[in-house]
Amino acid sequence: MSSGSGADSAPAPTTHETLAEKPAAGARKSSMFSSLKVRNYRLFFMGQVVSNIGTWMQRIAQDWLVLSLTGSATAVGVTTALQFLPMLLFGLYGGVLVDRLPKRPTLLFTQSAMALTGIALAVLTLSGHVQVWHVYVAAFAVGLATVLDNPARQTFVSEMVGPDQLQNAVSLNSANFQSARLVGPAVAGVMITGVGTGWAFLFNGLSFVAPLAGLLLMRSRELHAVQRAPRGKGQLREGLRYVAGRPELIWTIVLVGFVSTFGFNFPVYLSAFADDVFHAGAGSYSLFNTLMAVGSLAGALLAARRGTARMRVLVAGAVAFGTMEIVASMAPSLWLFALLMAPIGMFGMTVNVTANSSVQMSTDPAMRGRVMALYMMVFMGGAPIGAPIAGWITDAYGVRAGLAAGGAVSAAAAVTIGLVLARMGNLRLTVGWNHGHPSVRFVPREARELAAVA
Repeated sequence: MSSGSGADSAPAPTTHETLAEKPAAGARKSSMFSSLKVRNYRLFFMGQVVSNIGTWMQRIAQDWLVLSLTGSATAVGVTTALQFLPMLLFGLYGGVLVDRLPKRPTLLFTQSAMALTGIALAVLTLSGHVQVWHVYVAAFAVGLATVLDNPARQTFVSEMVGPDQLQNAVSLNSANFQSARLVGPAVAGVMITGVGTGWAFLFNGLSFVAPLAGLLLMRSRELHAVQRAPRGKGQLREGLRYVAGRPELIWTIVLVGFVSTFGFNFPVYLSAFADDVFHAGAGSYSLFNTLMAVGSLAGALLAARRGTARMRVLVAGAVAFGTMEIVASMAPSLWLFALLMAPIGMFGMTVNVTANSSVQMSTDPAMRGRVMALYMMVFMGGAPIGAPIAGWITDAYGVRAGLAAGGAVSAAAAVTIGLVLARMGNLRLTVGWNHGHPSVRFVPREARELAAVA
């Protein structure tokens, strides 16, 4: 629990509240950048800006290097799968460890490990000895570090800013990541075509100096202390039972699993569209990622300003995301396809931020590491399943079919889960007008029936 007054999380909202109009408990309207007033979080935020740019540069360089070495979209999918496979295999155990360990030393270890991996890959590439299996090993090594790094970073946010600023800080973290996505792919495209992929790997390795310095400069006395879970048996099962008993958690995680597994395979889709459909180079691949980042940044900033996490926003965002992917799969020209990346990015980020903040704000601090590990395991661990499938569909039937299938599964899952939650919460869908604008919302059945009688 927090050392401050009151609990460090809001009570879990009921299904009725999450789909209806009541905002998530504990969330409050705040300015878009209010959490940056906290010194420790400001240091964390600035360090992540630099590191995230390097991360995006390595992602672009890694995908393009594998495609250049093999000429296969399936190989790109295998690389993505290997990077996220450790989270699928060991993510829950990582959450148990994170609940036991101090967060800041854990992050110092994981960030250092990822820095060394980037530098090693840079040396192999720049020396001309790189082979595709080297990239596979590097991707798997980064994935192993991520098993601890992701839940530790997610839960450390609440220790830096406290419960009142949690929603804002989660949204700004996503905006941070997407801002770097604007810079990283553009710089990577220039660097790959100009001097080669190895320099992008080297920049990523050196970029971890910034977050490491930020962690070392933090003031421990200003952190919101959270009681760590003691070492004991059955903690993994305890975390799973905790999630299973809360519909607002389990259904959010299930929806994120469908969207991330089948809809978020952009390394496969975008590289294949650039190379096979439009016959363009690395610059166009970077352009697609950059325009998607523009939309993602807008989605993250809107979430920071909104200040609440509602299930109906999550469901609507997932439906819109899947629909836009289906539309993009039929785009006849490069420029139309590129422009559609912006709304895809915006709706995808709406799903990401809303789900992340909703899960964190509905979870007790003592369980947050395990719950967030499960969330991240599903969010990131879907790639080992989805990426090879997307690569196979792309190679066998074309990338247009692959992107359309991913969008259709995402939209269908969102509609199905939305209807299930509405039925569980005794809600009904109502369509009407609100201040001159069309309004689609879930309302209690009793309220609709009374309105009909009146």
